[in-house]
Amino acid sequence: MSKKVICFGEMLWDCFSDGEMAGGAPMNVALNLKQLGVDVEMISRLGNDAYGEKLKDFLATYSLPLRLVQEDSGHPTGKVLVDDTDKENIKYEIVEPSAWDFIELNSANQETVAKADALIFGSLGVRNETSWKTLYHLVHQPLLTIFDINLRAPYIDFYKIDSLLGYTDILKINEDELEILADFFELKRKGEGLVKDLCDYLVEEYPIEAICITHGSKGAIVYKDGKIISHPGYKVKVEDTVGAGDAFLSGFVKMYLEGRNLKETLDFASKLGAFVATQKGGTPKYKMEDVETVGS
Repeated sequence: MSKKVICFGEMLWDCFSDGEMAGGAPMNVALNLKQLGVDVEMISRLGNDAYGEKLKDFLATYSLPLRLVQEDSGHPTGKVLVDDTDKENIKYEIVEPSAWDFIELNSANQETVAKADALIFGSLGVRNETSWKTLYHLVHQPLLTIFDINLRAPYIDFYKIDSLLGYTDILKINEDELEILADFFELKRKGEGLVKDLCDYLVEEYPIEAICITHGSKGAIVYKDGKIISHPGYKVKVEDTVGAGDAFLSGFVKMYLEGRNLKETLDFASKLGAFVATQKGGTPKYKMEDVETVGS
């Protein structure tokens, strides 16, 4: 039987000087899972505006269910204003307030999460108290919880991060976020020693069963049961890295829910992340056979 996964959080438009691209980490994960054959739904909120309608049309091309995507007549569909005039110092403004800041708790999302196998969420999606209260209620359900920490200054709230870690089964972070967490927990070692120290600390303090740390082109590691499994990553011709980390997480979740061993799970996640890096944008359309060409 197919596993049911719910993604919670932001869905938005990344607005560049030369056009717009649909985005938001939870939405990227949901669209990848959908293409991987996973039964997935998205809990979010869109404005009752042209950008909202455009995003609905985009999501319809992936056949992603929109039953749990709320409509907001008082707040606009989310946007990120991207200033890429300096390619070495790209600047982002995550516009607020946005509709996804106001995701309401209702019977539909409560009942769906209660019957699901896994819930995926990040920290950016709860920068506003309304969405925060909704997610905090939902993570109390007895299901696999996956925290894609996704730290985005200035929306880094360690009170909320600490609270969510208390309900996290799988944590996914990147190398930059690892350093931020290490500083917060006052862990001073560097290099590989820091990774082990941070992972040891987190599983002692929180109910975390596995930690994924991505290192971009340098691969990724998974920490579980006190051991670290590493993958060097796949060498590919990069088109852009947008959404590669989200694709990695999608691949990891699919394989983990299928009960695959960690080595196989990490390999597939790395392969999917590498494949998406060869494509334009964070949510390219593909088939499994396309992904399998990586590394062959």
